Amino acid sequence: MQDQEQFRREVRQWLQANCPESQRQPITAAEQYWGGRRGSFPSEDARLWYERMRDRGWIAPEWPIEYGGGGLSDQQARIIKDEMKRINARAPLYSIGLWMLGPALLEYGNEAQKQQHVRAIINAETRWAQGYSEPGAGSDLASLQCRAEDMGDHFLVNGSKIWTTSADKCDWIFCLVRTDPKVKKQEGISFLLIDMDTPGVSTSPIELISGESEFCQTFFDNVKVPRENLVGELNKGWSVAKALLVHERKLMAELGSDSPRKIVPPNEAARKYLEFRDGRIVDARLRLDLVEYNMQMHAIALTHFRGFEEKSAGVRSAAPLVMKYLGTEAEKTKSELLLAIMGSRGLGWEGDEFTPEERDTLRLWAMSKAMTIAGGSSEIQLNVIAKNVLGLPQAGGT
Repeated sequence: MQDQEQFRREVRQWLQANCPESQRQPITAAEQYWGGRRGSFPSEDARLWYERMRDRGWIAPEWPIEYGGGGLSDQQARIIKDEMKRINARAPLYSIGLWMLGPALLEYGNEAQKQQHVRAIINAETRWAQGYSEPGAGSDLASLQCRAEDMGDHFLVNGSKIWTTSADKCDWIFCLVRTDPKVKKQEGISFLLIDMDTPGVSTSPIELISGESEFCQTFFDNVKVPRENLVGELNKGWSVAKALLVHERKLMAELGSDSPRKIVPPNEAARKYLEFRDGRIVDARLRLDLVEYNMQMHAIALTHFRGFEEKSAGVRSAAPLVMKYLGTEAEKTKSELLLAIMGSRGLGWEGDEFTPEERDTLRLWAMSKAMTIAGGSSEIQLNVIAKNVLGLPQAGGT
């Protein structure tokens, strides 16, 4: 414990000396640095902050030093995260490679793949997209039909992926592809890494109800993928996919905590928009809803901490499965509650008569619906929890 407190003091001192003041402010989407071949820093301070964190090894503090990480323990990585949050320090790099692909490669990739791709993620040299869902394979992911024909030294990929976030801006995409259509659907899937500049790869943005177009459909037309880009064993990609989904669901559970859109928290919104009498909210229904929301968020925070403690102790934790469901449903609940609290002020989509926070509230309400689908719908997640965590029998079973 004493060593951890000493480490916390050192982290606090280093952040105080090295995090520019401009990088301790609420971030906007335009100020996020995603790296990649086409990426650019939004400011000189953003560049400086990223380079200092990279050189310190704190872009991925718990990753091995030989791949550019910090080689720190989970506890030390958490301390860094806590101390960054304490001073409102921005994330120096936003990256699907950092959040999802990197941990999967460290577990399943060979040494050449780790040397090429893991270090490039930390160095912000590549921006990654995720190629999982298809028009006919969303929540039932194992039904995917994007096909990769084994040609010996390469695979020939044909098909499409949908909801590929920012694929039109990415350098590489990691994909689940069908390499054996004759076996059980989970057993004929492989995990490929595909350079987006390869001939035959194209993208088409998808406009969302929230007014953004961050999702794309990505098409593969006779795309040649070198065999060395196969992660893990042929037809065993489902194991890699499940490992990566653990990290995606953890990300989904925490998504609302670092959104570039800024809204008034429910407690503050209540003080701003609701009528009070004798120190209490007059509307009894909204008063109860707000209390229930705050209790739920406290329980979620405790579950987060429990999952961290279990992971640190080497115990296989069910928290990531549970937290994806709880976290995204809580974001939806928060958005619904805010609209109820704000009344007509929560219905502004655009126009100067509404504040930026009021406009963002409605847009985040629209996006919160999608978050309960992305990374595995809430209904699918409940089935997974029932089967893998609670051990409940399936319908018709014993």
